Parts: sequence; C-alpha cells; structure tokens
Amino acid sequence: MWRVSDSLSRVRGAFAEHEYTVAGVRELLGPVAGGALARDEIVPALRATGGGSPLEAFTRLFWLQVTVGEAAVKHVADDLVAAGLVERSGGELRALLHVEPLESVNGAGHVGYAVSDLKARPGAGVTLKPDHVVGVGGASDSLARLVVHRAVDNVLDLGTGCGVQAVRLAAEPGRPRPRAITVTDVNARALELSALSFALSGVEGVEALQGSLLEPVRDRRFDLIVSNPPFVIAPPEGGYVYRESGLHGDEFCRRLVVEGPRSLNEGGTCQLLANWLHIEGVPWEDRVGAWVRESGCDAWVVQRDVQDPAEYAELWLRDSVEAGTSEYAARYDAWLEYFERQRVTGVGFGWITLRRTDTAQRTVRLEELRHSVDQPVGAYVDRVLAGLREAEKFSTACAQDLDRLSLRTVPGIVQEQIGPPGAEDPERILLRQTERLRRAAGVGTVEAGLAGVCDGSLPLGPLLSAIAQLTGMDPDQVRAHAAAVLPELITDGFFEPA
Repeated sequence: MWRVSDSLSRVRGAFAEHEYTVAGVRELLGPVAGGALARDEIVPALRATGGGSPLEAFTRLFWLQVTVGEAAVKHVADDLVAAGLVERSGGELRALLHVEPLESVNGAGHVGYAVSDLKARPGAGVTLKPDHVVGVGGASDSLARLVVHRAVDNVLDLGTGCGVQAVRLAAEPGRPRPRAITVTDVNARALELSALSFALSGVEGVEALQGSLLEPVRDRRFDLIVSNPPFVIAPPEGGYVYRESGLHGDEFCRRLVVEGPRSLNEGGTCQLLANWLHIEGVPWEDRVGAWVRESGCDAWVVQRDVQDPAEYAELWLRDSVEAGTSEYAARYDAWLEYFERQRVTGVGFGWITLRRTDTAQRTVRLEELRHSVDQPVGAYVDRVLAGLREAEKFSTACAQDLDRLSLRTVPGIVQEQIGPPGAEDPERILLRQTERLRRAAGVGTVEAGLAGVCDGSLPLGPLLSAIAQLTGMDPDQVRAHAAAVLPELITDGFFEPA
C-alpha cells in the first residue's frame, strides 16, 4: 500500500541522487540562463534543460513549471503522483506545486526544499487565490540572513508560510539545531504545504499550530521568534493572506513588535521583517521607535529601503500579476487613494531585532542602511546588539575614570585621507569598515590616532596623553573630546572594550 510519507522519502532520495539542488541547477543552467531565471525569465532556462535527464526534468517540472514526459523520471513518477506533487495525463507529468531547493545562507551547501503553490508569472496562466502559499523570495532570504547564528533551545516561526525559515533553522550547516521548533500560520493551506517542505527536507518533529499572531502560543516562551509576516500595507478590498493581514496600515507589524517579546524567555531574541508608513510631518524613527520602546526590549531597527506610494503599489500589483489586467487601473487608483487619506509620503522596509532583557535601561537604535553589507547579518547581529550595551557602559564609566578603560580597534578598519595631492594635512579623515556593516565615519585627529594604537594592551589615559603631546593639543580637551565621541564609535562598531 502506498503511503504519502514513503513516497516523499523516495522523492527526496531521487532529488539527492540526481542533484536537484541549487548548486546542481546552477551548474545545469549556466550563468546566462541562471541569471535570467533570477529575473523570472524562463526562456533561456527552457533552452538549457531540453536534454531529457532526470535533473532537467525536475528543473522543468518544479522550477520552470512546464510539463515533461514521464519517461524522464519513470523510476519515481508514481511517487511524485502519490505525494500530490504532480498529476499524470497521457504520458506527461504536470507539477501541481512549486518545489524549490534551498541553499545555505552562507553558500555552505544544500539545506532542503520549500514546497509552495505554483509561482505566478506573467503569461503562465496561474491565478492567485486568497489562500495562495508563496515560495522562496527576496523577503524570506533577507530574514534567513538576519537570523542569529548562536545556539537556541526552542524556536517559533510565526507565519511560517511554506516553512522555509523552519527548514533553514533545522538544517543550516554550522548552526546547532534547536531542540524544539514550532510553526504557526493563520492559513491552513500554508501548514499543509510546510509539512511537505519538512518531509522533503528530512526535518522531523516540527509542531504546527493554526492561528493569527501569538494566539496559538499564548502563555508559552521561546528563545527565538522569527517572522516574515504579512507586512504589505494595502487597501482593505481583496488581498492575499500570505502578504496582507487585513489590519489597518502597519498595525500588524506594530502589534508583532509590541506583543512578540512577551513570548520570549529572558535574553531571547525576536527578529522580523516589517513595512512601516512614512506619514507627512512624522519622522519614521518616531513612529517605529514608539513601537520598540513599548516592547520593553533592546532593539536594533534598520530601514533598508523606502518607496513612494506609487512605486509601492506598482511593486505589489506586479507581485500578484495584476499588471496588464482589466482591474489594474482601478486597483492602482484604490491603493493611491488609501495612502492619500492617511497622508502617506512613503513606505519603509527593513529589519527589526529585539532582545528581551531584565535590565531597567533599554538600548534602542534606529538607523538607515541602504548600502551593501556583509551577509549573513545573523553571523554578527549579536555583536551589534552588544555594541549598543557596551557603548552605554563605556559612556558611564569614562565619566568616572577614563584612565582605567581600555579599547581595541575592531579588525577590518581602514583609514582614508582626503585632500589635494601633496597637501601636508588632509581635509578629511575617514575610518571605514571593510567587514560586517561597512560603515564609514568622519573622524578627527584624536580618533584616528586611537584607531592606530588601540590594541587593548594600554588604558586610554596614557594613549590620549601621548596624542596630546604629539599634536600639541590641550590634554584636557583631548580627553573631553574622546569621552564625547568614543561611545558613538563603539556603537557603530569601530572600537570595542578590551
């Protein structure tokens, strides 16, 4: 007797045997077809996969979503049908679901598979339903790269969708698997497809619960909560559950920020992606800052992008393949009207990391980082949060005794001097990070001098006295200047306490 679990196990084995992985598909397609596929253009990939091998058949079936002859995968065709992944008709197989291989966030190898509804592409004939389950995308990859790498005991993936975050948490190379993984989603279909993702990825023991926000896990605590929530801000008419919550404006993200930490253990971390409104006359830092202060947590909020109302509407109308349809103009107009009523000037997108702490003083940083940063951010996000705390402690301590404090320059810092060729003194000195967040900071002679000598072996007092002597500056002014500027440079990751 056929069992779905047995069929999925054999399908997984066939995928492994024929290298249906990101690396295998990348090698099969080559750079041109692979680059086009990354832009959702499948014609070059179709040309590169016409040889009839099992890997080509799997790629055409589950990634390109075109029919293939059954003969190419005859050894596993019955299992593909029994598992509900394809349907058979007249000797051909047609995918019922999108099955995409996953690669480690740091490129260390194959992780598993994400099973979702068929991908909607212009002209592909796929119509999105309200309960559509979306697959891997830029947002899910962004969250995966943000998640902390340290070991945790139990994890909640809130709004799991196709289960991609849980698969990564369970199988990411170099990261200890949590003892317990719980996933939730308001969409019952998402839980069904995430179960297929787990089975094809060999991930066992995941607890799945249906419900919105934290309702399914009330009175429980986790070491880590991750969420790629339905953050899209849209008019109330219509909508898709994978991206829109039905709540007004950015209220869903606000609630998640405020309420999420209540389900954290002490020292636990909550990480999510979010959209937030830019309201005329109200700085975004004030609005989102109010959310994180109400959470009672240490917080690091990064705005990665901002779109004006028209750009934002166009983005999500393309996402749902509504561009070019008869409803497009009316939907576009409704989106703009919705934003206009709320005096929206733009929509921000970014990361939010919260750390629950029992200390009375909270450290909060909101900033904008549009430039490229080292990935994965999760490899050093703990150091970013620690830097916020260390800067605060340093600021308090240096007011009492600067002579006993030691700093070291963080590895990967370089100095740049800007000025006319041959000039004796530079017009500007920059410290630049070649790693992690790749920040740049304009500094003065004192900070530049410290960056060159701080290795943790000597306290700051003697070093500052030497800088004053070399530059002819007043020693008291040098010490006062250092006490004023070093906390921010510690926060920004240029120095760290020794």
